[in-house]
Amino acid sequence: MATRKTAAKTATKPAAKTAAKTTPKPADSTARIRVGIGGWTFEPWRGVFYPEGLAQKRELEYASCQLTTIEVNGTFYGSQKPATFAKWHDETPDDFVFSLKAPRFATNRRVLSEAGDSIERFFASGVLELKDKLGPVNWQFATTKQFDPDDFEGFLKLLPKRIDGHAIRHAVEVRHESFCNPAFVALARRYEVAIVMAGDSKYPQIADPSAPFVYARIMGTTEAQSKGYSGNALDQWVARARTWASGGTPEGLDVYGDANAADTPRDVYLYVISGFKAYNPAAAIAMLERLNKRNA
Repeated sequence: MATRKTAAKTATKPAAKTAAKTTPKPADSTARIRVGIGGWTFEPWRGVFYPEGLAQKRELEYASCQLTTIEVNGTFYGSQKPATFAKWHDETPDDFVFSLKAPRFATNRRVLSEAGDSIERFFASGVLELKDKLGPVNWQFATTKQFDPDDFEGFLKLLPKRIDGHAIRHAVEVRHESFCNPAFVALARRYEVAIVMAGDSKYPQIADPSAPFVYARIMGTTEAQSKGYSGNALDQWVARARTWASGGTPEGLDVYGDANAADTPRDVYLYVISGFKAYNPAAAIAMLERLNKRNA
């Protein structure tokens, strides 16, 4: 083991509100900020992120010792074997966490509230072999999927909160502007489902906290910066993560719902995704170093 629904009703998009500066409570020891990347198998990382000569079968072990979480994309396209999840569990440090992209068969459909069978199959496929290393499940929707309040609520009702004694955290990654809507934010809060916060990307940004945790995907790394982002940008994302963890909403981001009364600490899962992918691990590591330096 290593050590460490149906077509949406058309409506005018509500204008985004910019999150105001907040003074959150200090994060307590129960709130954890995790930073990671998408996947661990990527040829350009070899000799850059991964040491020269490192066997490919050891890449997960290595990556999990440099980062604190990884988002798995392969589960979006097809199921894995239970033994695979068990292997991932055993190859990673005790406090490591995987977030899984839920299968597209559940989200890429006309009627979302009919996804029950696909959802059940996913959770019966062996994902619980990850045990305490199973983090949030990201239900990603197509860019063409519009917000239908009734059907979307029907979908949220299908998401299990607990399976075999294991609490399941859910996040929804919506990528159509019709979701930039106070009704959507209120619905996500009712079911305590996180809205994936898209940062530095072409997708709509909905930064309203809606669950006991925050799930952020930032996509702005560039080849011009050796660590993917400039130092100032890395500092800004770390400061935002700390604000989320403390129960606040970082200023300057797009929000659509009413002010969130809850200001209790939240776990944060922040993934450096897309952008100039070769430098994503460097960006994630640089943010973890900033977080660890302050916590030391």
